[in-house]
Amino acid sequence: MYGAILGDIIGSRFEFDRGGKTKDFELITREDSWTDDTVMTVAVAEALLKVGNDAPVSEIEEACVKAMQDWGNRYPFAGYGLRFCGWLSNENPEPYGSYGNGSAMRVSAAGWLYDTLERTREVARATANVSHNHPEGLKGAECTAAVIFLARTGASMEEIKAYVDGQFGYNYSETLDEMRARHNHDESCMDSLPKALRSFFDGKSYEDVVRNAVSLGGDTDTLAAIAGAMGEAFYGVPGELRRECLDRIEDDMAEVVKRFTVAVKNR
Repeated sequence: MYGAILGDIIGSRFEFDRGGKTKDFELITREDSWTDDTVMTVAVAEALLKVGNDAPVSEIEEACVKAMQDWGNRYPFAGYGLRFCGWLSNENPEPYGSYGNGSAMRVSAAGWLYDTLERTREVARATANVSHNHPEGLKGAECTAAVIFLARTGASMEEIKAYVDGQFGYNYSETLDEMRARHNHDESCMDSLPKALRSFFDGKSYEDVVRNAVSLGGDTDTLAAIAGAMGEAFYGVPGELRRECLDRIEDDMAEVVKRFTVAVKNR
């Protein structure tokens, strides 16, 4: 979770191409702040902790809806998309066929809590299905969680690439320079996952992965949240940055992050 939340915080001040598409920037400044990506990451984590590791899909989905609406209405001005805002306030929220990258940016908790890749993907799909039930929305969540699972369980970068290629078929063959050159602001999973994967696969550390994602411009907070979640699982997050994360989020968010960290350690 630290990886996704820090990615969101670090990327927040560069969204909409405000960063010059460079890796050379001060990593964290007083301007940086969490956004809807952090709120929903925390919400999904809380939901999964509440239902436990063996909960059926229907229970997971119900818990996710409740937690996302709770947290979304607790922090209503965090930057949600218009359709998701409507979903948050709906008394009977239904999935609306979204393929937006929100399904991937909020799913990181699913990559850490389960013992098998199959269960990880099942839960990731459930967290997306409550709103982002378009096949691409589901795929984005499953891919992100699967990369996290593989990375944290010791898979090599080449093994992770092979799995992603075989299971999800994203085309991330462009270099980062090529992605920067043709970039436009696109919040779909189809655009964001290749960029996040390229940022992760080219990274040499957690920080380098996030810098790669931010340098692509556009939806930088979400790109860095997705790539950062992957980077944390493979490289870890330095203690100084973990402390910075807890200092910058709200107390109720930090409480969930701490509980989640304990749950992962006690798996």
